[in-house]
Amino acid sequence: MSQITDIIHCNSVKLFRHKSCFPSRKQIAFKKTKFDAAQFPSQVSLKLVNRSLEREDAACDNKNFIAFPHVQTLSNFPKEELFRKVVMVRFNSVILQENNENQSEAANAFSTIKYLYEAGAKVIMVGSWSENNNFTLPSGAYPSTESVADFLSSMLELRVVPVKFVIGYMHSKMEDSKNSDIFLIENLFHFKGEVANCSKFAKKLASGVDIIVNDAFSETHKVLASTVGIARFCYAYIAGFHFEDELYKMKNIVNSRERPYIAIIGGGKLVDKANALRFLVSTCDGLVFVGSMAFQIMHALGIPVPLKWVELGALKEAASIVESAKSRNIPIVIPKDIWCTKDHDSEHMEILSVDSTLEGWQPVDIGPRSLQEMISILSKCKKIMWIGSLKFSSSRHDKFGTFKLVEALRPLSQSSCNLTFVGNVEFNALFQKSSNVNLVKNAAVVWELLKGRKLPGLMALDRAYPFRVDWDVVYGDPARPLVVDVGSGNGLFLFGMARRRKDMNFLGLEMNAKLVDRCLENIDQFSIQNVYFITTNATSTFKSIVSSYPGELVLVSVQVILQCIFVIETL
Repeated sequence: MSQITDIIHCNSVKLFRHKSCFPSRKQIAFKKTKFDAAQFPSQVSLKLVNRSLEREDAACDNKNFIAFPHVQTLSNFPKEELFRKVVMVRFNSVILQENNENQSEAANAFSTIKYLYEAGAKVIMVGSWSENNNFTLPSGAYPSTESVADFLSSMLELRVVPVKFVIGYMHSKMEDSKNSDIFLIENLFHFKGEVANCSKFAKKLASGVDIIVNDAFSETHKVLASTVGIARFCYAYIAGFHFEDELYKMKNIVNSRERPYIAIIGGGKLVDKANALRFLVSTCDGLVFVGSMAFQIMHALGIPVPLKWVELGALKEAASIVESAKSRNIPIVIPKDIWCTKDHDSEHMEILSVDSTLEGWQPVDIGPRSLQEMISILSKCKKIMWIGSLKFSSSRHDKFGTFKLVEALRPLSQSSCNLTFVGNVEFNALFQKSSNVNLVKNAAVVWELLKGRKLPGLMALDRAYPFRVDWDVVYGDPARPLVVDVGSGNGLFLFGMARRRKDMNFLGLEMNAKLVDRCLENIDQFSIQNVYFITTNATSTFKSIVSSYPGELVLVSVQVILQCIFVIETL
């Protein structure tokens, strides 16, 4: 390859191919100018240049980054970019069960739709909901696509038009309708391609769509075509207002700065949740068991438990959790007494000590001694999370035991205690009007998160740079045209161009933090005011960084480890 730039025309886009200043890394010159390497006192070694580019953003290298990447949200997406765009909203079917649109979950979900509509976007709604006999809309209507569209119309006070998921028909219907219409695609529950995350199905679903807004946080633990596969086929994939609010609640659960922090654990299936419980043992100041998992802990502690209450294969996991708690010197609280019913007489109830013979009885709820001990411990907490069912058995609706424990926590929510309830409809009834309590409906998502697993629906969203770039500080004149070099490496290309073109600003995006630090040291040493470098993975954060620049983006160069490099000119 000659040192003079070769220009390859590809339709209306110009691709520039340039000679490298190092044999192992290709660099890019600007237009038809020859490239002369800039000289600096501290030379960047070839070893640093060749170091792996798999490093994540240095600002996000804490232990929670995998679970909570910085994603692009509707609240920070430029509103003007929504105008006349076709925007598809993957909504949460839970809103179809709400009787009161002022409830926070439904209100956030509906505000996403209204915001997009008022921004001038053509809105398409898509969702998946059950159509069995056990589910009806608040009006009592069967949840067909037509009746769901009517329900959404009444809640949004906008006309929602149902359309069939047939590409040609769907688009012709949209073109024939008035500009003020919102469209609802038929129920994805009926399409196998949705659950299978079929790429062809996802591509058809995204046909003609510019931007996709995911507001179905309760589906983030699933791999669906409408939440994961669709991300490949749109200009932007961002989180809606409801999604963002639920994500904030998830972060609040993992964040353990407030102490003491106690987790109350209900429900069963300890084996399935062992990894999550180990995480809670490692972060909390104690665990309180109020569900059937308490019997697995008792079994591990050597307390006699009827065989029918013991979960198969749970002993090893329960013993591991107990040992982890002992190593951290934190308490594991289990019931001392239990409300029980006779096996063959559900109306006869007694309070039994866990040390007594429990054969022939069924556990229902925690007893009064257990209740007082738990209240005493929890009253000193600054943070409490309750995840799982209220009591051992849901066959009775007596308001004692754990119900009284929930009521005892109510005053704490009015003080400085951070209180979160996860995954129980009874919690919603008790605290739905309280602004001081976090209510998270989908326990499955939280359990997956606590197990340390990535949430596919969250990971598929576009990334956002986690910090605001103050362009007035970065550049002497932030109104100048901007040139961005993705994978800027040692920065020699940008430093050379910054020296030649004082009328432009230059920005390098590089994953290797050591290379970026070296470049920033040179900027500081030589007081250069038209070049800057950021440590980031530009594959995911490019849009969020560059969109805030006040001037015009005129050129983007992309460095890749190949024999030639291409530059896309945006002029």
